Amino acid sequence: MTMDVTIYHNPECGTSRNTLAMIRNAGIEPDVIEYLTDPPSLEELVKMIADAGLTVRQAIREKGTPYAELGLDNPDLTDGQLLDAMLKDPILINRPFVITPLGTRLARPSELVLDILPDTHKGAFTKEDGEKVLDAGGKRIV
Repeated sequence: MTMDVTIYHNPECGTSRNTLAMIRNAGIEPDVIEYLTDPPSLEELVKMIADAGLTVRQAIREKGTPYAELGLDNPDLTDGQLLDAMLKDPILINRPFVITPLGTRLARPSELVLDILPDTHKGAFTKEDGEKVLDAGGKRIV
């Protein structure tokens, strides 16, 4: 299937790898942007966060980042200050963000990407940890 899909991907992240694999399981080869080396612009980041229906704070990654050391847990920080920190140190951008014509999602958990993909999955899908997400017919397991 031809569909413009972009994933802001970190190959070291299992959730990101699972999300990318689910996109490919739908028969789509996305534009893969390794955001740690090729971060989005301020405008792109603001649009992704808004389109995903998130606040800036919800889009910040805390685990495995300098979040606490930078004092980003300070509730007095503005969205602009938080965005500046995310752009300066892209590891603070939560991942993976996926953009399709059907919507934008922060795919945490990874199966949230299914909400913005067409129903064109090629059979079963199991995440790296063994959790089954799609059955043999490519239908979501609830």
